[in-house]
Amino acid sequence: MDRIIINGGQPLSGTISISGSKNACLPIMAASILTDQNINLSNVPNLEDIKTMSKVLTSLDVEVDTSKASENKITLKYLNTGKSIAEYDLVRKMRASILVLGPLLARKRHASVSLPGGCAIGARPVDLHLNALAKLGAEFKLDRGYIECSAPKGLKGEEITFPTISVGATESLIMAATLAEGRTKLNNIAIEPEVIDLIHCLQSMGAKIEITDQRTVIIEGVKELFGTSHNIISDRIETLTYVIAGALTGENLKIENIQLEHVSNVLEIFKSLNIDFSFNNSSLNINKTKVFQGIELETREYPGFPTDMQAQLMVLLSKANSESVITENIFENRYMHVPELNRMGANISVEGKKAIIKPSEKLIGAEVMATDLRASVSLILAGLIAEGETVVNRVYHLDRGYEQVESKLKNVGAVIKRV
Repeated sequence: MDRIIINGGQPLSGTISISGSKNACLPIMAASILTDQNINLSNVPNLEDIKTMSKVLTSLDVEVDTSKASENKITLKYLNTGKSIAEYDLVRKMRASILVLGPLLARKRHASVSLPGGCAIGARPVDLHLNALAKLGAEFKLDRGYIECSAPKGLKGEEITFPTISVGATESLIMAATLAEGRTKLNNIAIEPEVIDLIHCLQSMGAKIEITDQRTVIIEGVKELFGTSHNIISDRIETLTYVIAGALTGENLKIENIQLEHVSNVLEIFKSLNIDFSFNNSSLNINKTKVFQGIELETREYPGFPTDMQAQLMVLLSKANSESVITENIFENRYMHVPELNRMGANISVEGKKAIIKPSEKLIGAEVMATDLRASVSLILAGLIAEGETVVNRVYHLDRGYEQVESKLKNVGAVIKRV
């Protein structure tokens, strides 16, 4: 099993180019089931989750052409030969596999999808997907670990209000509703940039979708959707992760291929921490910050502070000039990185949803274990500023969401290698 070894204390200088967003790409890949024509995607990151979704879709008779994957391009074409079962061996690897459920119901009126897997950071129940699809006319039951869904009379438009905001459920229902009969109104939707990117792609395929106010969308069902070409948005979480890397140890670190409108909300928070950055068109310049300010903040749905940046921010706050408090409101069980950071000299305690981060004079390299995707990159950030050698185990988590992280860091001066 691969490990990453970092020798800390090296300044980062040069340019890092941000990859496409895997969280935008995955639902758009699932949307290929909604048409028999080609879906041409560019700015596709080369990640394990993308490969897993490709395998899931291939098992459902989607032809996935990866001949231009080295150029970050793929083409998907749904062959529509009858398969509608997403098998356990594939779905167990990634929770986003549940996104094929809505498109399959819309096209085939039947779907059998294994209960999904992925990072162990909370329950993330699929009930929101299923209860909302039921209001469109779907029937479902659980049978030996599979969600068996059918819509014998097809899906019919309805007004649905989500009891809680969910990115995945929002994406599932929007995709299903594009081919439903009549008008669907969804209230209390997620408005993350990845959701908006999916909507833009569906609109280019011929879907009639209108965002009427901040958290309401109306979909008028159509008879068919068409092929399209779409450029995946840049990864905002990767962008912000490297901003923190630059703030910790940068010497004029440049981050390019960003979309400022997707990260400006968090950059305002970073500014209050005293992080030294400037921006120009689609790039950011970051320098090492000498003194960080402590802060109290909560993770929230977009445009709030993203839960996917909580672990990385914790590393930075360990170097602040005063105590900080983070409250995790999105997922339970998302502080598993805390014991590993404490092994390196951090002083972090957890009280229910709250993590209290006290300033640490220094971090010391140690052997640590990644527990999920974002935890793994937080340990790499800690390794960049720690004294001595840090060994991060179980880095397969990292490969699910950060494209060529060790290469990108090595190219700007980090002493880092995979073994």
